[in-house]
Amino acid sequence: MKKLTFLIFLFASLLNAQEKFSISGTVKDASSGETLFGASVFILDSSIGTTTNEYGFYSITAPNGNYTLVVSYMGFDDITQEIVLDKDQNLNIDISESSNQLGEVVIRTEDSEDISLRKPQMSVSKLNVGTIKQMPAVLGEVDIIKSIQLLPGVTNNGEGSSGFNVRGGSVDQNLVLLDETIIYNTSHLLGFFSIFNSDAIKDIKLYKGNIPARFGGRASSVLDVRQKDGNKKNFALTGGIGTVSTRLAVEGPIVKDRSSFLVAGRGSYAHLFLKLSEELKDNSAYFYDMNLKANFEINENNQLFLSGYFGRDVFKFSDSFNSSYGNSSGNLRWNHVFNDKIFSNLSVNYSKYDYQLEINAFEFDWISQIDNYNLKYALSYYINNDIKLDFGINGIHYLFNPGIISPTTEDSGINYLKLDQKTAIEGGLYAGVEHRITPKLSLQYGLRYSNFARLGGQSIVEYENDQPVVYNEVLGIYERGTPIGSTAYEKSEVISSFGNLEPRFAVAYELNERSSMKAGYSRVAQYIHLISNTTSVTPLDVWAPSGPYIEPQLSNQYALGYFRKFRDNNFSLEIEAYYKDIENRIDYIDGSDLIGNNTIETEILTGESKAYGLEFLVRKNKGNFTGWLAYTWAKSEQRTPGGNAGGPGINDGEWYYTPYDRTHDLSFTGTYRLNDKWRFSANVIYQTGRPVTYPDGQYEYEGLSIASYSDRNSDRLPAYHRIDVSAILVPGKPNRKWRGEWVFGIYNIYNRRNAASISFSQNRETGLNEATRTAIFGIVPSVTYNFKF
Repeated sequence: MKKLTFLIFLFASLLNAQEKFSISGTVKDASSGETLFGASVFILDSSIGTTTNEYGFYSITAPNGNYTLVVSYMGFDDITQEIVLDKDQNLNIDISESSNQLGEVVIRTEDSEDISLRKPQMSVSKLNVGTIKQMPAVLGEVDIIKSIQLLPGVTNNGEGSSGFNVRGGSVDQNLVLLDETIIYNTSHLLGFFSIFNSDAIKDIKLYKGNIPARFGGRASSVLDVRQKDGNKKNFALTGGIGTVSTRLAVEGPIVKDRSSFLVAGRGSYAHLFLKLSEELKDNSAYFYDMNLKANFEINENNQLFLSGYFGRDVFKFSDSFNSSYGNSSGNLRWNHVFNDKIFSNLSVNYSKYDYQLEINAFEFDWISQIDNYNLKYALSYYINNDIKLDFGINGIHYLFNPGIISPTTEDSGINYLKLDQKTAIEGGLYAGVEHRITPKLSLQYGLRYSNFARLGGQSIVEYENDQPVVYNEVLGIYERGTPIGSTAYEKSEVISSFGNLEPRFAVAYELNERSSMKAGYSRVAQYIHLISNTTSVTPLDVWAPSGPYIEPQLSNQYALGYFRKFRDNNFSLEIEAYYKDIENRIDYIDGSDLIGNNTIETEILTGESKAYGLEFLVRKNKGNFTGWLAYTWAKSEQRTPGGNAGGPGINDGEWYYTPYDRTHDLSFTGTYRLNDKWRFSANVIYQTGRPVTYPDGQYEYEGLSIASYSDRNSDRLPAYHRIDVSAILVPGKPNRKWRGEWVFGIYNIYNRRNAASISFSQNRETGLNEATRTAIFGIVPSVTYNFKF
């Protein structure tokens, strides 16, 4: 009997020893109540741990027992807490900013602890807003887009250009999200500044490759920008007065510890200085924007968020030309925690980009826009410490309005013209898994199914021999095809539809506690296209959906990387090699006319592109001196055969450089904290000049000198390089309620006149050919006063 009792007791003990419980909750900033994304939550002296998601949520599971829970986040004091895990429980954790790290600059990968080496996610950078605010910036205006261009694999088309290019891709191949809403144009003042107000932004995450299955729709990258939720503890005022703009942000609790709001506004006043010039007094150029957000914690399992963005740029050139463009977006989001293992996010959002153009000399107005409605439902299931499942669904309704042209006077020679509006629906269904196979081997795998339907409500032109573009063998040029009729589609009809499976896979193997190897593959389909034959985005560019004559772009990217940490994580090294190929990449025939064109298909040819390169990133993460050195060797090429149009294609069907090719890209950024009052920063940038096409000869025709051109993109602009410096002075005593700082900056300190373009013309007086080099900026000093209360 005693033996039987002992066996029952032993069996019960073994069962109890195997019983596991979960602990879940959110990690927040103790001073503001902001949730923290990427905080490490782990059990001391074990391999059990995780990181918080985009909304600060975590969940870990462990056997019944007593443990020490550790919460760590870069720039904050670690928290350790003893827990008794004898049941499922909720534990929300507040952590405080570390006083001895307030001045440090930090750039980090997804996590700030060693666990990041084990995660298979690669080609990802998370940029701290504090880093951006300490970098030297043109005209003293902090710029998120220009800051990410200091990372390996990220470039742009020079000063005054909009957007950014990732691993040899075009601007339209980047999915830019602001609180989950799509942003179509990221620039203010034609690229001099970005639309992101750093006072309203919480964190920024850039996926250059190995894109998770929850994202889709763009072939190159995802830039995920999250706004602050607003301070739930106290009212706060943040702002700055700069050389060309002023900004102000107000945040605070609606109900303390339960709900909060954020209102941030920004405006430029450079146009006021133009009034001082007799020649420029009739001109104007300025921008303004506003960020809004409110959140409501209904209970510990439900939270609502409402956010919006509204921005606009206005240009006026005397009485002859007026233009404006801008983004508008809104998002309603509901976070729900079903239990300690299942977290969900439902969001409904709207986004719009439009531009208006008025040319008084020709007496007409031009209005164009693209807008979309987006519904997303995403769930995360923390099955156990080794397996996390993400799955969800989303749908987007697009409206493309390529243009409405209206005469402004009765005597105008311009007739009213409304280009065909286009509508489309894009859907996605996905599932992704993070799976730790062994303590050293981890996988991330998933599958996304996307579909796209171009809807009716318009007529589709038909062409002779189904050729929108034809090759003229006599002249040796491509010409527009011959229309032979059209087919009208009702709004309820589907003109064209596409569907694609998009597998995603990544693996990480930890070589030791300080280094790991990673590899990844991702396939992404892109169904909308930016129709532009300029190297930089302009307000007049048109977005167009895939359809009868434009196929979706299909991207395959492969990556291999080595990651290592040195000296107690003070230094880190990241080396990545990548190869990317894209099907159905558009290029344009010589002399293409894209503005006011109802049949864009007659201006384009379809081909393929490829990009490959090697990226290096060395970072110093802690101490009085922090920063990084980035270098990228890369190639980006395109091939556009004649295809259905016949003929040899562009450049005789051979590979040629895309406008986004940069063979060498070297950048350094560093910040030195001298003491509590002074910090110094510098950027050093060098890039190979971008590919261009120069004339290589000329001939006479009816008394006119006509230039002949070399192969497309066979020449280059001169190399781009500059050095920026800044000094930050924090006057007065530290830790006061009012915290102010002066930022003194010099952009392009040695006054390098980097070429934005080189144009060729004939001097009418001498008859000689001349090359004219255009530069945007020389040396630009700036002063900004920032404050926080």
